[in-house]
Amino acid sequence: MPDTGMTSDLSEPKLIGAALIKDEVRRLPDAPGVYRMFGEDGEALYVGKARSLKKRVIQYAQGRFHTQRIALMVDLTRSMEFTTVRTETDALLLEINLIKSLKPRFNVLLRDDKSFPEIVIRREHPAAQLKKHRGAHSIKGDYFGPFASAFAVTKTLNTLQKAFLLRSCSDSVYESRTRPCMLHQIRRCSAPCTGLISIPDYEQLVGEAEDFLRGKSRAVMERIASEMSAAAEDLEFERAARLRDRIRALSSVAQETQVNPETVDEADVFALHAEGGQACVQVFFFRAGQNWGNRAYFPRVDKADEDAEIMSAFLGQFYEDKPIPKLIMVSVEPAERELLAEAFAIKAGRKVEIALPRRGEKADLVRHAHTNAREALGRKMAESSAQSKLLAGVAEAFGLDGPPERIEVYDNSHIMGTNAVGGMIVAGPEGFAKSQYRKFNIKSTELTPGDDYAMMNEVLRRRFARLAKEEEAGENPTRPDLVLVDGGAGQLASALEVMADLGVDDVAVVGVAKGPDRDAGLERFFIPGKEPFMLEPKSPVLYYLQRLRDEAHRFAIGAHRTRRSMDLKKNPLDEIDGVGPGRKRALLHAFGSARGVSRASVEDLQKVEGVSAALAQRVFDYFRKG
Repeated sequence: MPDTGMTSDLSEPKLIGAALIKDEVRRLPDAPGVYRMFGEDGEALYVGKARSLKKRVIQYAQGRFHTQRIALMVDLTRSMEFTTVRTETDALLLEINLIKSLKPRFNVLLRDDKSFPEIVIRREHPAAQLKKHRGAHSIKGDYFGPFASAFAVTKTLNTLQKAFLLRSCSDSVYESRTRPCMLHQIRRCSAPCTGLISIPDYEQLVGEAEDFLRGKSRAVMERIASEMSAAAEDLEFERAARLRDRIRALSSVAQETQVNPETVDEADVFALHAEGGQACVQVFFFRAGQNWGNRAYFPRVDKADEDAEIMSAFLGQFYEDKPIPKLIMVSVEPAERELLAEAFAIKAGRKVEIALPRRGEKADLVRHAHTNAREALGRKMAESSAQSKLLAGVAEAFGLDGPPERIEVYDNSHIMGTNAVGGMIVAGPEGFAKSQYRKFNIKSTELTPGDDYAMMNEVLRRRFARLAKEEEAGENPTRPDLVLVDGGAGQLASALEVMADLGVDDVAVVGVAKGPDRDAGLERFFIPGKEPFMLEPKSPVLYYLQRLRDEAHRFAIGAHRTRRSMDLKKNPLDEIDGVGPGRKRALLHAFGSARGVSRASVEDLQKVEGVSAALAQRVFDYFRKG
């Protein structure tokens, strides 16, 4: 898709709104392309594509058939950019990409768009590894998915381990094993690491797992059942029992999933329900004839948006960075369905069908998804109404000018000052904004271990110093309306000191102190220039603030545990000078573990290949230095 470089002059435009658009049209070709509208300070307003840029863009300058929303968009326009391409399909692909990156104010926008977890059978090792994967397909192997949630993929992984006994350990763990691990003891791994199964026999298990994930579950189960019967006839009852357990594990997949279609092998189902200026799109994934979960999305829409436009925009943005199945079933025919299918075919490298089933099992699947979409939107709207009332109550309790749009809550977690981590969570009208959570590894070497005041000071200083830097650079970061810090007068004073140093004087700061014996309902709130106070014990606002505090506490503890776990997993041999990967592997092979190495004598250490007398003494001394 060549860029012609046809970009309007963004410096000091003399014309605005419809007049600017009319002036731009004079220089536009009658060719496919993409146009971008920008407002004050370069704010992206809208991205659109056209079969003919000239004919499409002139419509904005005519002042006819405009909704109030489109009229506002035109009035706010201060500059435009254009890119011509070869075909309308290329224009659609570029439009999707730009909407995802620019997030324009007036486009239908897919929010909370995270990558989905998958299962990968990794082929970079003679004994293939079974593992969960998320993100780009950078690992050599076979990928299966997507799964709607981490829970769904974990459950399937557990089933595959029981049924096919494939290893899930890393290569370094695999290479260091001298005896089978616990997974082998509980019959979830065939232990190729120690030679309890030959590589050719292990490959047969890998092949069976692939067949199962590709939808050949019945053939796999029949093959295992045949082996079980043969084992029983040969009086190999223990082997027959193991095969029986594998069959049971595979059977559980069909029993646990609620919707397993007989006529659909690979498809995604999208059902849209829009009401009151809000919309929900429910997505179901079907792979290998199995339901691999579903997820609800709530795209940003306007009351004037047609269902067909919402569905088209949603599908385009959804598949911008995800694998596309052969069949896409929808509850609403998307605008320009054929063009969208052609664009998907180009991305997938094969034919992609977008279908609107009217009868049979496929129609039942779409109706089931639509029911889920309608119910999810109903819950969302009820929550939004309640959320608005809660935020208004927060504003009243803390004397704010209005309901806060962004609340940031801070908490610290550590054990006796070690592995100290600060956590920031974000909440607002849409609930918890988990994609904006942040953790801060405490870096200062000068603070006293366990000094909560100093840790809070460091976290807030780093957060708001970065905010100030981004604002100076001309970026448009989101400032919080309210900051809650876990603690009383001391933590509040520390937070206010940071704000004063950085010149932040337009953010309300409140300290939340736990009640005596950490009793919920007895929290005291600290606000500058006001005596500490409490809220009514059964106040909904108090419950809401408790939820915010508990979420910040949960997030900070989780970050702390992750950091502590990483430290615990560090092998002490890594810290000994002269012990590289080769000697480390040799020592682990010889003694089984780092603990075994720590118990070895100097003479025993010297017997390991590559370990000199000096190194043996150094290793021996390291484990006895305290």
